Amino acid sequence: MGGALAPGTRGFVFFDSWNEFFRVLVMAGLAYPILIAAVRASGKRTLSKMNAFDLVVTVALGSTLATILLNRQVALWEGAVALGSLVTLQFVTAWASVRFRGVRRLVKAEPTLLLHEGRLLHEAMRGQRVTPDEVRQAIRAQGTGALELVHAVVLETDGSFSVISRSQHGSGSAMDGVRERRTRHHDVGQQPVPGSSGDRGR
Repeated sequence: MGGALAPGTRGFVFFDSWNEFFRVLVMAGLAYPILIAAVRASGKRTLSKMNAFDLVVTVALGSTLATILLNRQVALWEGAVALGSLVTLQFVTAWASVRFRGVRRLVKAEPTLLLHEGRLLHEAMRGQRVTPDEVRQAIRAQGTGALELVHAVVLETDGSFSVISRSQHGSGSAMDGVRERRTRHHDVGQQPVPGSSGDRGR
């Protein structure tokens, strides 16, 4: 017949067969507990997004699970090995980054100071491809309406913004990881906001 599909061609279908339907159900029932067991064994950080490697592993876990369920050419044991390998790699990398500074610098980005004492640090923002409007939006989201009320805005390693108001700055001990970047990213010739540290002692 003229409308017949070529041998081996499935075409566009809404339903293939009951065998395939039940195969997906069975594979889901078997693969999901394997994934849960692997994640539980590796610790809470496996599904976190604390750095780029954590995010890659999270996405890869979902992609691998989908492949196990939908690709009939992938055996369950092969998928289980893939899931276990990803979780093991994430665990080893997290363990090494805690104990070795070189590994930590390799897999984890540094936090970047985008605003200090009410002043936008445009050089730092250009380097991180962040616009002033995005910084202002993060400040507004914290319920603050003026830049001069903000001590610092930090772009964290997971891509989120941390907004620290002047009243919450305290001793500044939480800024130790970004403190050394302040002078490097200050905009030359930018006037300090009244009441900032640049005006003190005048």
